[in-house]
Amino acid sequence: MEEDDYNKAAGGRESVPSAANERVEDIEENATATKVKCDTVTGPGDVENPKNDENTGESEITSLSSANNDKVDELEESAAKTENDPVNGAKHSDKYDDSIRVGGESEINSVSSSATNKGEPDEDKEVNNESSSDVGEQSMEESDGVKNTSPTSQTVSTVTKELDELEESADKTENDPVNGAKHSDKYDDSIRVGGESEINPVSSSATNKGEPDEDKEVNKVKGTSQTSQTVSPVTKELDELEESAADAECDPVTQPADVKHSKNDGNTTVGGESEITPVQSAATEKGNKDMSGNMDKKSLEISEGIDRKKQYQRETEALLDRLQLQDKQQQKLSPADLFKVGPAVKQDHDTPEKDVAHTFIQKLMMLDYRARYIPVRQDSPEVSHSNPVGEFDTDDTEDDDLDALYSTNVDSDQSNLKTHVHPMDVQMAVFHCSDSFFKQNMITKLSQCQYALPLLVPDPLTMDIGCPLWTFRQIRKTWKITEMKDNSNIVTMKSMPICKAETPMVSFLRLGSPSLSKSELMNTLINNRHKTFFDRNCPGSTKSRHLMDGVAEIAWYCPAGKPNDAFTDCIAFCNLHGDALSLVKQRDILTDKSSVNVVLVPTLEQGDKNSAVISALHKSPKPLIILIADSDGGAVQMKKGNYKMGLNDKSQSKISEELKKIIGKILSGPHETFQLESMAEVSGVKVDEDDKACQKGKSAAMKMVDLLQGMEVSKIKDKYLPCQGQLWHEWCKINKELYHLKGNIENEKCKIQRKLMQIREEQCKVSSSEPMELFMKSLSSLSATEKDYFLKWTQILIDALSTDKLGSILQIYDKKWAEVLALKKKHDKSDLLKGKQTELDEISTKVQSATFGLEHIFREMGQIYEAHASLEKQLERGQTDWSKYPELAAELMISGHPMELMDGDAGQVPLKWISGLLDEVMKKLGDKRVFVLSVLGVQSSGKSTMLNAMFGLQFAVSAGRCTKGAFMQLVEVSEDIKEDFEFDYVLVVDTEGLRALELEGKATLRHDNELATFVVGLGNMTLINIFGENPADMQDVLQIVVQAFMRMKKIKLSPSCVFVHQNVTDIGATEKNMDGKRQLQKKLDKMTELAAKEEVCDAKCFSDVIAFDVQKDVKYFAQLWEGSPPMAPPNPGYSECVQELKTTILSKAKQSAGITLSQFKSKIDDLWNALMNEQFVFSFKNTFEIAVYRKLEVQYGNWTWTLRSNMLTIENELHTKIQNGNLHKVELNYLHQESNKTYDEIKQAMTTYFDHDGDKDMLVQWRGRFESKIKEFHDELLRGVQRKLDEIIQQKNACKKLNDKKTEFENNLLQKSKELAQQLKDKAKDEDEEEEEDEEELQKQFNSVWSDLVKELTAGIKPIEDINYKEDQSTVLQELGFEWALIDVSKRSVKYKQIAELGDYVHYVSLTKHHNDENDTRGQRNRLVEYVSEQTTKIKYSWKGYFQHEEQQLIRSLIDNVQKQSLDAIKSKPVATRGYNLTYLQEVANDVKQTVSEFESKRKYALKKEFTVDLLLYVFHRAERWLLESHKTFKGNNDAHSYVESKKMDYYNIFRSFCKGSSSAVVLGQLICDKLKSSTVEAVCNNTAIELAGEMRCNFPAFNGNRSNLEKHLLKSLAEKEDFNGFITYIQNPRKQAETYIREEVQKCISTGQGKEKALTILKKNVDDINKLVRQALYEATEKVQTHRDPDMWMEEFSSFLKDKLTFNTICCQNFSDLNSFDFLKEEIEKGLVSIIKELSSLSLDTMTKFRMKPDEILINQLCDCCWVKCPFCAAVCTNTVNDHNEDHSVPFHRSVAVNGMHVINSVELAIEFCTTSIASGRSFHPAGDPNVLIPFKKYRNAGPYFANWAITPDGSTLEYWKWFVSHFEKKLEDHYGLKFQGNGKIPIEWKTHSQDQAIKSLDN
Repeated sequence: MEEDDYNKAAGGRESVPSAANERVEDIEENATATKVKCDTVTGPGDVENPKNDENTGESEITSLSSANNDKVDELEESAAKTENDPVNGAKHSDKYDDSIRVGGESEINSVSSSATNKGEPDEDKEVNNESSSDVGEQSMEESDGVKNTSPTSQTVSTVTKELDELEESADKTENDPVNGAKHSDKYDDSIRVGGESEINPVSSSATNKGEPDEDKEVNKVKGTSQTSQTVSPVTKELDELEESAADAECDPVTQPADVKHSKNDGNTTVGGESEITPVQSAATEKGNKDMSGNMDKKSLEISEGIDRKKQYQRETEALLDRLQLQDKQQQKLSPADLFKVGPAVKQDHDTPEKDVAHTFIQKLMMLDYRARYIPVRQDSPEVSHSNPVGEFDTDDTEDDDLDALYSTNVDSDQSNLKTHVHPMDVQMAVFHCSDSFFKQNMITKLSQCQYALPLLVPDPLTMDIGCPLWTFRQIRKTWKITEMKDNSNIVTMKSMPICKAETPMVSFLRLGSPSLSKSELMNTLINNRHKTFFDRNCPGSTKSRHLMDGVAEIAWYCPAGKPNDAFTDCIAFCNLHGDALSLVKQRDILTDKSSVNVVLVPTLEQGDKNSAVISALHKSPKPLIILIADSDGGAVQMKKGNYKMGLNDKSQSKISEELKKIIGKILSGPHETFQLESMAEVSGVKVDEDDKACQKGKSAAMKMVDLLQGMEVSKIKDKYLPCQGQLWHEWCKINKELYHLKGNIENEKCKIQRKLMQIREEQCKVSSSEPMELFMKSLSSLSATEKDYFLKWTQILIDALSTDKLGSILQIYDKKWAEVLALKKKHDKSDLLKGKQTELDEISTKVQSATFGLEHIFREMGQIYEAHASLEKQLERGQTDWSKYPELAAELMISGHPMELMDGDAGQVPLKWISGLLDEVMKKLGDKRVFVLSVLGVQSSGKSTMLNAMFGLQFAVSAGRCTKGAFMQLVEVSEDIKEDFEFDYVLVVDTEGLRALELEGKATLRHDNELATFVVGLGNMTLINIFGENPADMQDVLQIVVQAFMRMKKIKLSPSCVFVHQNVTDIGATEKNMDGKRQLQKKLDKMTELAAKEEVCDAKCFSDVIAFDVQKDVKYFAQLWEGSPPMAPPNPGYSECVQELKTTILSKAKQSAGITLSQFKSKIDDLWNALMNEQFVFSFKNTFEIAVYRKLEVQYGNWTWTLRSNMLTIENELHTKIQNGNLHKVELNYLHQESNKTYDEIKQAMTTYFDHDGDKDMLVQWRGRFESKIKEFHDELLRGVQRKLDEIIQQKNACKKLNDKKTEFENNLLQKSKELAQQLKDKAKDEDEEEEEDEEELQKQFNSVWSDLVKELTAGIKPIEDINYKEDQSTVLQELGFEWALIDVSKRSVKYKQIAELGDYVHYVSLTKHHNDENDTRGQRNRLVEYVSEQTTKIKYSWKGYFQHEEQQLIRSLIDNVQKQSLDAIKSKPVATRGYNLTYLQEVANDVKQTVSEFESKRKYALKKEFTVDLLLYVFHRAERWLLESHKTFKGNNDAHSYVESKKMDYYNIFRSFCKGSSSAVVLGQLICDKLKSSTVEAVCNNTAIELAGEMRCNFPAFNGNRSNLEKHLLKSLAEKEDFNGFITYIQNPRKQAETYIREEVQKCISTGQGKEKALTILKKNVDDINKLVRQALYEATEKVQTHRDPDMWMEEFSSFLKDKLTFNTICCQNFSDLNSFDFLKEEIEKGLVSIIKELSSLSLDTMTKFRMKPDEILINQLCDCCWVKCPFCAAVCTNTVNDHNEDHSVPFHRSVAVNGMHVINSVELAIEFCTTSIASGRSFHPAGDPNVLIPFKKYRNAGPYFANWAITPDGSTLEYWKWFVSHFEKKLEDHYGLKFQGNGKIPIEWKTHSQDQAIKSLDN
């Protein structure tokens, strides 16, 4: 028979031509013995669904053309009827038509003229030796629905007339199952789509030979199976045929012996369907050799190939559609889809088919090898798992039951069922829908699960053969080789990337369809406990398989170096799925690459279809093992290296053992080896690494790594990565010295910083190594995909550089470590142990040197950036832009790359680099919220493995490469669950193991404590990973962890924790676990007690330290491996534990808001800086907490301003009412009612802020305090307003007598003016030229009357005198006993005004307590003598220790306290209501003198009289302004003389108007306008002041923040002006300088630029408001009196309308009774109003200072009502916005103590240290100058309450501002304090390098 290329099956099977000869007759006879067998998805229920192997491709049913005789005709007719109409010929419904479009049924093509059909089972099925129907394992009902239109369902040969007639008859029958009616096209299409095979019409087929079961003898089983039933009644002749066939041996995998198979070059394996293709009859075999008579063979082949490809693609699409992967064909799955925190994998028993692929991925990533065995829930009844049980419908009679029992035909319809998706189709579908990086991850996980991996994969679209070499690149295998040397076994460990491994390869092929499963056989060879290859007995196996045929899988056997190893060295095993006979290309590749070829055949007969392939392999020099399924012979060596072995009647274990021996024997001799990388050289194979992006990435990586070739790793790092080596380690070492300063600490600090900068300089010089330049160039220029390839290739290539050496060093390390442990167990403390430990340290150093990975390159990036950023280096020409490094790293971090947080080799966090990196991440993502998950545990305890399985991360996990330091990785929360969480990402921090072996023998405990504290502090949750159940191992870890949590409690951080016990032997033992939890709780409590002593904490048990529930927060993990590595798969229980832990973590995470990336960044800084100090708790400065508190302060300022602004408005209105006489008492309740609306709004705003702010978890600690503070503020505001208004009322009442007289005065004045005017009326009418003379006459006349009138009005009233303040001061001082001369000298020198700001008070100190008289005549002493006396005193007391800096501070405090108390006392006096009295000064003076005496009594020295005089003059000076203003107010309100005199001009104008003949309306209008003018100015100015203050408070940068913000702007102002006196005022009296600054800024604002424009706009608005108000009042009043014509009524109406807004006293109208036109009056007032408004509009803003409300005073009251406590060391002012706050005092930056005049004890040498530097040093200080008490700076809080209430933390920043100040004003400071910058107090050179600009900019840092 010729080749039958065009007739190949879609599943890779060839069609089998039949012969009309004796062999066919034998088959026909044999057919009678075999009963018909139906497929699961097909016809009548007489079908048994065989057990399926992994491949379970459908059986290949090839049709045989029978001899054309009458007997066969009858059989064909009968069969055709039965097959095509199994259920009474009923038509298929449309529903059914659709139902089989999607499936994976096998395609059965028409069979022409075949009397019998021989079935061909796939290797992976159990093949039962039972007969089946013509259509094999397919539905009979399917066949009748398919038109005979398949490209392969055609007869191809020339046939006889009889055959033609048979075909025509068959076509009619098949295509018209119900009376010849054809099915619709819809149905035709419906069965082409799925992964199942398509059943094409079968013609003239009488019987079909069944498939033998692999576990049964093929010739023993007749048709006795319960499902082996006949399909149709047949004639007597068929019965005879069946009986005769029973004796014939069935050969399921071959054709008749006389049929010669050809090589199948045009292999088109398309999935797992078995296609029944038409078979030519034997009668035309000869004609088959020459096809030209019927058709063009070549064109037909092409046509068929195209059709098959289209058909296959449709089926592929249907499969992907079922798996919900249809959209992933174009948009491939990528690692980004994988690296997300998604919902937990459901552990349901059944998974919906649409979710199978997704579940497979999730389970695989969690290392759950059961990912292949996912139980599928079929939501559609069309899909079945296995063959459903058939039901037989009969009547309920016993005979019928018996008939049914013995019946061979169960009439059940399964034609509308299709099988579920094959597990390997799921795997391959995911594979084909993934990008190369996802594939790589997937294959790496499959390898970890000990599964075989695809080596050759046909492309489902193009059918090209591909080799996914890239996917193997991450896989690394470790094994132990056993060799015999000198009669002993030598075991050597090997570890290498599997792509590089050169190993023997054993390839397994099958030819035909043997009964034995090849995959199952290979599993027994490799791993008897685990299914490396998917075989037919695996769960979920089906016959229908679409994507696996033609796939070659590879797996490696890795020996463990144990006696029971199957092989002594690593061996690759390759398994080709499908019939190798038709898979020519794959077969040739594998046989060429293999060391040994193993071929599985059904039989071995010369001349059969397999013989050509067998012969070729036999002749090949490659060793060959032929396994014959149906032979019972033993293993026989045919020639050297060639064996054959029968498998019949042999158990799997026996076959396996024999095969192992043969393979072992062959491989013990010379043999070829296989290397994966060699696949790239195979022609005709498309290697994925040929991808353009991959090649570009590889090329870039090779370019860089080529520079490193041939060098030792340690030398590579020294030469090409110099920044992170010795230089960086030296930098870290020196940097730590900054936290342990000694001696002259500021100069020492400068030296250290200079060294650090020198190292940074050196790093910059060496930073441009060629490999790094190439790396950065590639990273910045490549596309995203190319960059990913580049990084992967770089890792692969540099790993190869260090692998071999690292492996050998680790072996030595393990050996040495074992020796050390052995000695420790013996409690050996000899020199031997020390020597071994030293050797171990040396090896550890070598391990670090030999380790080289991508992380080292990233570390170098970080160091290059840090060096340049520290020096603020400008980019040199041609140099890579170092400022872009963080951006490049941020892109990688966002895409899922782990980034080093803490350098494990140097033990340091590169803060600048991490800060820059996170800044860039924030630029790209925004300041997202993250949940930080930290992981702690001992080394090699499986932390990284657990995290990788839980979140799909990429932390390094190899045994020799444990995580060094700490790495962080960003994992996005998937959209599926994002709405359940308040954060967007989980940031995982994985750490170097505690008690790391590399660090053993070094400062391990300190390192572990640092690491634990650091990561616990960073995490919102910490996983504590404990390996095993050994309490001793746990103890050290628990102590470290407990101490870390205790520290968190003390610094107010409260992470949660979960303990994970890994490698627990029996996680199911509940009682044992309960006991374990109890033991853990006990240990934790014990560790808490120990840690509490060290950390000085009162915690008694662990739950006192952290919220911990031992029942919920302890998890037990199963062992990772199910057996012993290296061949053990992961334990499925492990992945279940991972899943449970993930669920716990996410449930806890739901309760957390996480933190923002910016907060995470600041927390890294805070924790690390604190860790550098020995006193962690006291050194910790929570920048995040401070920032949140500062933000709260700003809100507090806004809330208080809103309340204050509202109260100012209320106060203004009430003040007007009081002045108008409409309010006589102010009740507190009334003020509450007026302000309640605003207060309620503020309370609501507070509630909203505390409830909904992003930092609400941290804000909660201050909520109660701030709510009570706001209430206190509001209440105090009300009381203050009440007090002020009560004073106004008291003043009003006090001058009631005068007020009562005012009306009388005014009426009299008006009457007299009117009378006088009447007399002079004629003169007023004279000519114009006499006008000036008349005006003088009028004034003369008026003055004569006025003076008489004033005498008359003020008769008997004594005028109030002004204060003679200077004289009163002298009087009081003399009364106290101070001499006039002393008082006079002090007054004239004016130095008393600066007494509070003096730097040195020594000249006020008396030599002895009783020597004051010597100074009585000091004013007459020689100045030189005085100076000498002062210096003598100073030197004397300095040496005695009496008068140190602390004493200066005490005197300064005395002055401040006296001033404050005195001013409070004076301001409490009723000066404004009762006037000034000398006794006020006398009382204050007596109190001051007594206070000074009390102070002296407690000191060892006396204060001279001049001190008391200067102090009193200073107090009087401070009180002067207030006293004068208050007395002026009193006089204005109570002095009748002053009042009357103030009215002179007003009444002269009235008098003049009367003289000129003006009407009453004109005069009254003028009088009203005069009153309106003063009141409108006051109202406008007061309103403008309030609004202007509000405008500046909200928009002026210095005023719109908190107290700290004001401080910053104040300091900037002082620096810009270089005002030394201003600085001194600020240093000594910060509040005074702050008030001065506010006044200056307000003045500047309202007098220049935009501020002035804004102020004028506000002023104009208020003027307009007043104008509208007055005009409205005029209109209303005029309208109301139109009928009554009563001037008094008009006046009453007018004034009542204005009473709430303007101060306007009613004018008596008795002199205007003749007023007759109110409209005219209105017009006159309006005329006057125009003039008033014009004058108001041009009003100077300075006018505001003359009235009650002043914008600067309003702002001072608002901004200066805060804390003013000074630092006990440097006198920096606490910047807390809230007065009397509960928190510790703090300041953003402290200053040099020289600023405050602090000096070295017993010397004139100024101290220059910053207190933030001192507390990090080992130095001490004398609190309060007591030489007998010495307190270490680190424990400064122990020095007393004043120190204890201050939070001073070490500050590593440069603090340029105060360094600039000290160096810039060096001489002035020396003069001011009378001290010198010398000795240890000499100003460091570095301080003098800071410029004014740098100083000012530093305030913003």
